[in-house]
Amino acid sequence: ANKMSRLVSAGGASASGPSKLQALFKHPLYNLPHPTPKEDDWLLRVKSKVKHETKDSSLEWISDSMEGYDETRWTENEDSHPPWLRFHLGISRWEMYSAKEPSLAALLEQLATHHIRSAVQKPGGTQLKLVMSFPNYGQALFKPMKQERDEETNPNLFYFSDFERHNAEIAAFHLDRVLGFRRIPPVSGRLINVTKEIKHITTDRKLARTFYTSPAGNVCFYGQCSYYCSTEHAVCGRPVFLEGSMAAMLPDLSLAPRRSWRSPWRRSYSRSKLAQWEKDPKFCDTVKKTTPYNKGTRLVDLTDMAILDFLMKVGNDTFLLHLDNGRAFGRHSRDEPSILAPLQQCCRIRRSTLLRLRLLSLPQFRLSDIMRESLAQDPLTSVAPLLSEPHLSALDRRLTTVLQTVKQCRRPTSRD
Repeated sequence: ANKMSRLVSAGGASASGPSKLQALFKHPLYNLPHPTPKEDDWLLRVKSKVKHETKDSSLEWISDSMEGYDETRWTENEDSHPPWLRFHLGISRWEMYSAKEPSLAALLEQLATHHIRSAVQKPGGTQLKLVMSFPNYGQALFKPMKQERDEETNPNLFYFSDFERHNAEIAAFHLDRVLGFRRIPPVSGRLINVTKEIKHITTDRKLARTFYTSPAGNVCFYGQCSYYCSTEHAVCGRPVFLEGSMAAMLPDLSLAPRRSWRSPWRRSYSRSKLAQWEKDPKFCDTVKKTTPYNKGTRLVDLTDMAILDFLMKVGNDTFLLHLDNGRAFGRHSRDEPSILAPLQQCCRIRRSTLLRLRLLSLPQFRLSDIMRESLAQDPLTSVAPLLSEPHLSALDRRLTTVLQTVKQCRRPTSRD
């Protein structure tokens, strides 16, 4: 306990400066040593070994300039790679990007400002989202603004019927980074010209057919999806400008195969039935004996994700990598304790996670202050704050709940 207290207090004096965020990322708890990655720890690798008779020029990835796209000449030297490719090559089994990733700022700038070459609707999913392509062959997932920032979720809606919010996607990326998890792909806000950057360049005929001008003179579209894709739930510019989130895409599955594991604490997605974990307080005993949660760090990975979900109050995520956070930050006036079920039932948490949570509960590193400063870096903050003050205050309240839950467990924490 004394060692934990020393770690939390270390570096605290530096937080009195102008930037709490910078002081946080300089703190020892955010600069812990990581295992040296092995070859199999990377999601995607550049092939460096070629047959002896192959010429050196084959180590280059060369393409002729297509209309609207950049001419490319990529080599093994990462300086030749665009920001999105450097991001892909930096994904490991431990994190999506490193704490000191030098290309993160360049990638966020690209998401916010780079010329959009094409826009098509992403198939599947329950709500409208578009895939935006850039001239350097990078892509981003665009989620449009559906409701105002300070508008709370209707309490009569089930969690699976809630609107997806663009500002929630952005805030989730920042919160994940502030917590030191780094498991959410980089996301930036962006103001899109609906006419020039979607309607006039899309090759998606089904999407193109849904554009119209509203009685108020705004350019609108609604696309095709399971929920909220109709004229009654159209996405509209003001009159042509539309806010949205731009999330960096992961490598294609054909290049970087990966598996998806469903969380044992997933929701039932039923209006009347409860999931097994909601009925059985000893549910974790079964999980501990089940692959892949019976060894390694997978169980405490789930605890990390549950804590992140609870702070955002989103109860529908089921994956260790958070790729869909649009339903987060829907209600600041109510918490959802059941999201913490993995922590409550298993009483396991990473030591480093617990130490960082305690750090963020201190006045000099208050979570709401850190998040306010972090979100201020996003371009859309110039329009309005991405999270309202009640949402920021809710983060502090929920953090206190998480720490109280840990105290109630009264068990030793697991080590990293």
